[in-house]
This record gives sequence, C-alpha cells and structure tokens, in this order.
Amino acid sequence: MRVAEIHNNKIEVKDRELLKLDNREGAIVKVIGCGLCGSDIVKFREHISNDGTVLGHEIVAEIVEINSNSGFKTGDKIVASHHIPCFRCAYCKGKSYSMCEHFKKTNIIPGGFSEYVYLSEEHLLNVTHLIPKNLTYEEVSFYEPLGCCVRAVKRAELSPLSNVLVVGLGTIGLLMGQTLKAFGMTVYGCDIVPDRIERAQKLGINSFNSLELEHVHSYIYEKTNNIGVDCVFMTSGADAAIPVALEAVRLGGKILVFSSTPKNTGYLNNDIYYKELTVLGSYSPRPQDLETSLQLLTNGEVKVKNLSTVYSIEDIQKAFDDTISNKIMKAYIKF
Repeated sequence: MRVAEIHNNKIEVKDRELLKLDNREGAIVKVIGCGLCGSDIVKFREHISNDGTVLGHEIVAEIVEINSNSGFKTGDKIVASHHIPCFRCAYCKGKSYSMCEHFKKTNIIPGGFSEYVYLSEEHLLNVTHLIPKNLTYEEVSFYEPLGCCVRAVKRAELSPLSNVLVVGLGTIGLLMGQTLKAFGMTVYGCDIVPDRIERAQKLGINSFNSLELEHVHSYIYEKTNNIGVDCVFMTSGADAAIPVALEAVRLGGKILVFSSTPKNTGYLNNDIYYKELTVLGSYSPRPQDLETSLQLLTNGEVKVKNLSTVYSIEDIQKAFDDTISNKIMKAYIKF
C-alpha cells in the first residue's frame, strides 16, 4: 500500500506492506481522502516528527475488512477521528479530555496519509460515523477540525448573544466563526488578508482588517457600545495577534487560545490581573463534540464548500508547500 511519510525533511510516497486485520477487533479502511491539518504542518515544519512518520488524521474512508460489534459493515463509507478519552481519569473528570493519557495514546494506524488505515474497535464505537448523503467527501473531512471548534466554543461557556471576535480568518477561523453563530453569538472577525475577510463576510461574519490596532479599537468599540467583546477566539498563529486580542477584549472578558505562535509569547501578568481577564486554551474534541460537528455540517449551519483544494497523494509535498506559503486555504489529499 502507498503511504506518504516524512523522509529527510520531505513528504515522500513510499510502499509498505498491506495492513491486515489478523483477527483483531476493529476495521481496515481504504482511505478515500484526508484533510491536511495545521498540526500536520507544525509537526513537519518544526521537525517534531521522526523520519518514517505518516501524518494525517482527518480521514474519509471505506471499510474493507471488519471484526466489530459496532454495527458497521464492509462497504460502509465512514468519517473518523483519531483520539478517544477514557472518561475516567482526573483529566476527564475535570473536563480536560484532550489532556487524558489514553486520549494521547490512541491514534489511527499508521496515519491518515496512507492508502489503508487500521481503526480499533474503540474508534469504531466512539468517533466513527457513516457519511451523510448530502455531504461530499471533501465537506465531511471537516468533521474533526470542526469538532475542535465546537469544543472551544463549549469551553468558553458564553451566554447566547455574547459579542465575540475571531482573530484570524483562515480555515479554522471561518469554522470557528460559523460555530459561534450556530451557538447564538454575535460574531466579528478580523484578518489582514482581504480575500479571507471577504470569505468571512459572505458567511455572515462581520469582518474587518486588523492591520492597525487603532482600527481594531475603533471598529470593536463602535460595535459594542465602547465596552469591547466578551470573548476573543485566537485562531491566528501569529504573535502579532496577541495585541489585537488585548485591544478588543472587554474588562473581565475572556481570551480563548486556539493556536500556537512561533515566538511562544503570551499575555502579560498585569494585563490579566488588572483587567480581570480569563485566558484559557482549547485543543481537541471529545466524541460528543464530534457528533455536534457532524450535525452542523449536515444541517448546513456550517458551510465548508470550496474551502478545500484537492491534491492527489502523489502531489502531497506540493499540498504542504502551498499550505505553508498561504497559496490555499486548506488541502484535501485524495487517493
């Protein structure tokens, strides 16, 4: 079977021995396509993963072999995620599911950029669903990243009609903005790229250019009666986004961190203290968040059509390069 693995700082397509179930519980699935996640880019660009690693986890697939009590059968077209919390440990009881050790250890094998993948019985029972008939493969591949956004919105614990600002209108920012709208928030968005601002506006997100802090201040304070937004969702991976968040958030408000930044700078102690800010992070979804994600995609509350650019597995290095250089919004790797 073909796999795309890291080799000498490149993504190369190689042949491996075909996966077999060998009496294990679970399923062997043939990957139809897999979305390229921002976390894949970070692992590749920052040399976090070793040679031989197969990245990818946003899979759309067909079951070709199965031994399971899940009710799925051979030939089913499914969408799946890669991590499952135990729901029993101190982290899970504290609702920090993605910090659970079991969550971190569970994964699809060998990775989503593989022609065939093994899904455990646990994956089938908790994070795998049949593909709704009204969604294309490219659209349903947003199931897991949208689940991450659902989790972030829930963690923020905002009241309906809260004023929120999404900083960064890349793919995740557009998903986050639409999720917040679906949860009843008044949503604003900002970026420095005109095309992204235009995309957001077409999706009903009140968006503006955040290149200058004075513009951020005047826009947000005009919209919020000189108070500021109740919560800022940080979906930008730029260090320059941090001052934008501090400029827009109201006294006593929240900042939800949903991205890493290159310099790993943060929010000053005195800003948090004197303004009584709540700064919290959100990383990855639990199964219930993924169920909500699939519902939002199926009922059209979150629209993802034309966000993806399709690449063949043979062109996966180009997909990485184009994503890193911001030539595209999102890559979908097709087998």
